[in-house]
Amino acid sequence: MSLLTVGTVAFDTIETPFGKVEMVIGGACTYISWSASYFTNDIHLVSIVGDDFPESELKRLSDRGVNMDGLKIVKGGKSFFWSGKYHNNMISRDTLVTDLNVLADFDPMIPDSAKSSKYVMLGNLTPAIQASVLDQLDGSQSLVALDTMNFWMDIAMDELKSVIKRINLLTINDEEARQLSGEHSLVNAAKVIHSMGPEYLVIKKGEHGALLFRGEEIFFAPALPLAQVFDPTGAGDTFAGGMMGYLAKTDDVSMENMKRAVITGSAMASFCVEDFSLNKLQILNQSEINDRLQRFKNLMHFDLV
Repeated sequence: MSLLTVGTVAFDTIETPFGKVEMVIGGACTYISWSASYFTNDIHLVSIVGDDFPESELKRLSDRGVNMDGLKIVKGGKSFFWSGKYHNNMISRDTLVTDLNVLADFDPMIPDSAKSSKYVMLGNLTPAIQASVLDQLDGSQSLVALDTMNFWMDIAMDELKSVIKRINLLTINDEEARQLSGEHSLVNAAKVIHSMGPEYLVIKKGEHGALLFRGEEIFFAPALPLAQVFDPTGAGDTFAGGMMGYLAKTDDVSMENMKRAVITGSAMASFCVEDFSLNKLQILNQSEINDRLQRFKNLMHFDLV
């Protein structure tokens, strides 16, 4: 089934305790699309870049089955740029530079061919832009997912809640879940967020895995223990791409299949953090992904005596 993703395609400069890379490819849409492309080749990308963005990278996405009709290229414009430095714990980070550039004028226009996409992943953008995308869909979607952040909760909470009413799946981290709900317990936070509209909720906990909620049902997906993490940038978007790509492939939004989708997303995120930028995501093969999924299964399996 088809997957529509709307978000950023960008440049990043990243510094971690393991090194520094400058002007590498980043952006939510980029990570989501690359991750999802290992499960479906019917992906529609909607974003905006300047003409400084490498055509070779756009071609690589296209070759992965990503339809680029929704990508606006602004002549003479500069692409969105973010620079950050991670602390030694590889969780906390300082944002050094955020240049919106062409993103400041992003008004996504969904191509007709993408308006009936069965699965939709709305990347972390303003609630107004996310609402605009929903207004353009034809209503035939099987599942619409949305990512957001505490910044929008600080400055546009009412608009964010209005958008959340219209989606099926919300993906946020534990800090954001507490802020959105006003509850410290994540179980209670999930109940409050469910009452806002979404049937499913994924609360990401970084190196401590992710929780999937549906009503009274709860599923925990661990993070795979890794010998070394080089760069956490894009891990959340890679998780979303793997999850949504799997759902598009299987076309099943039951709780049981959602569990498999969350594990798939976790597996893809575990690859992402093993190198800077897209370096690892761009060279994977199906055997590696299958082996990684098996490692997750082995990690979680046990028998009761």
